[in-house]
Amino acid sequence: MLNVLKNRFEQGYRTTPYPKVNIELHERYRGRPQINADAPSDLIAQCVAACPQNAIDGERKRIDLGRCIFCGACETLSQKQFISFTQDFGISVAEKKDLLTDGSLPDLAHHAKTHFKKLFGRSLQLRQVSAAGCNSCEADLNVLATPFFDLARFGINFVASPRHADGIVVTGPVSRNMKTALFETLEAVPEPRVVIAVGSCAISGGPFTGSPEITEGLDQLVPVDLFIPGCPPHPLTNLHALLSYFK
Repeated sequence: MLNVLKNRFEQGYRTTPYPKVNIELHERYRGRPQINADAPSDLIAQCVAACPQNAIDGERKRIDLGRCIFCGACETLSQKQFISFTQDFGISVAEKKDLLTDGSLPDLAHHAKTHFKKLFGRSLQLRQVSAAGCNSCEADLNVLATPFFDLARFGINFVASPRHADGIVVTGPVSRNMKTALFETLEAVPEPRVVIAVGSCAISGGPFTGSPEITEGLDQLVPVDLFIPGCPPHPLTNLHALLSYFK
């Protein structure tokens, strides 16, 4: 016990000061995109053709964050003359249509459904459902429980039973074999309940778009209250979304 206390004293306080203090991520992190609408048309066409997710709308000069996997191919190809990614991790939205963006996004805190804030503002219990995910989104959700992020200090926890939950957090492209498990989990969550789609796979099918084995968007099966894009979303993206929408 003395060794444990000594170790804890030596380590000191390790929990991130966010959201009281703004966090700057590494320059290699790709967050909210910036789009130069005045970029040459031939350069825009090259970016559209190179995008592996067909996430770029060349005519409207927008990018679909729900389909984007943030690979950075467009940024590299255009040498940041058309699309560049910032370190802004606040990229979640409450309406799927807002994911198709020119770089601007609505303020999630003002756009949040106020009755959810009233119901779950002090305590939010979530059941995570991996619907054929690759475990990347799942891992970056799990890390929120570590001492560094300490999600529980905000009254938000992931629980084992859907009967103890206020909503579900879905990751993965929702394969045909996972639909039944997903529906049964959702039905076990008492109302009122929330549904959160995390990652490009859950939002649009991600890299698996076009496969008959998956669902191209969780919202095609059930109403979704919060969309958190990324491949995978950074833990701070997840944390920012939960705090902005429910707190």
